[in-house]
Amino acid sequence: MEVPNVKDFQWKRLAPLPSRRVYCSLLETGGQVYAIGGCDDNGVPMDCFEVYSPEADQWTALPPLPTARAGVAVTALGKRIMVIGGVGTNQLPLKVVEMYNIDEGKWKKRSMLREAAMGISVTAKDYRVYAAGGMGLDLRPHSHLQHYDMLKDMWVSLAPMPTPRYAATSFLRGSKIYVLGGRQSKYAVNAFEVFDIETRSWTKFPNIPCKRAFSSFVTLDSHLYSLGGLRQGRLYRQPKFLRTMDVFDMEQGGWLKMERSFFLKKRRADFVAGSLSGRVIVAGGLGKDGAFRLEFIVVLVLGGSLALCICRKGYWLLADHLPTTLLQKIQSTPFLPAWILPIHYGPQVWPFCPPTQGKL
Repeated sequence: MEVPNVKDFQWKRLAPLPSRRVYCSLLETGGQVYAIGGCDDNGVPMDCFEVYSPEADQWTALPPLPTARAGVAVTALGKRIMVIGGVGTNQLPLKVVEMYNIDEGKWKKRSMLREAAMGISVTAKDYRVYAAGGMGLDLRPHSHLQHYDMLKDMWVSLAPMPTPRYAATSFLRGSKIYVLGGRQSKYAVNAFEVFDIETRSWTKFPNIPCKRAFSSFVTLDSHLYSLGGLRQGRLYRQPKFLRTMDVFDMEQGGWLKMERSFFLKKRRADFVAGSLSGRVIVAGGLGKDGAFRLEFIVVLVLGGSLALCICRKGYWLLADHLPTTLLQKIQSTPFLPAWILPIHYGPQVWPFCPPTQGKL
């Protein structure tokens, strides 16, 4: 296949979303793009549901989600869109499952998950949806693998994943589901495991060579690309943005040794990536640019109020000690107890609380 020249690509501004939001989920099916849920400026989950037509460059509002939520898992089964789990208006994981019929323009409640969860990774094959991992109400990563049979409206438990995790990446190739990365609490997971739908068994593949959070994965032909991310700091090691690119050969079953000349041009994490006309495309994300730094903030809900810990500094803070801009950022982010937030902030000195409020 002839790969187009870089100069053949160009940016084009498209119609904006009808409403501002973060943490919405996007799905492409039937040549249309669907935007599902998300959070508004105040961090409240929304019931928005819209479809984008590339031909008309236009968004159209559809019947709203029966259950407002953000960060949902979503997939398509023919002319039906299935929305699974996510975070509800009470800022807790949901077990609600709803299905939208594109032809009828109507929502239906379907059988719920066995446990409430967010950060579920889903794939679909024929009339079945496979849901892997997630994080429940107890904040523990799940090892669950379950499939939903659309014809029977029923969830069935399958062999659990060898490595519990949430926010993993999964994709289907033939009769196998590949599950990579994800997190356990605030730590990145580099496990790479494959489930065979026919034998209903798991196989452990070689781990991702470089353990990092907020990386992206792209499949192209018979290769899998693991791109960028954030190497988390431990003890005296500082967090570091990466431009690493690891490549897995799915025919040979191993990771290839890549020269630095093949790495990303810029260090970045939490970005979007995909393949287009034989090329891997990356865009946006967070990076160490100028005076801005990335900090991890642990948010705890204590008696209805917020307490936070700046992990690199190690001090506990009360919410009213934080800069207004940071408070606004936190309020617009759906969180759980011990939710880990990447926060960008400038070089100003923060009014840290006295050490008597606790040091880790």
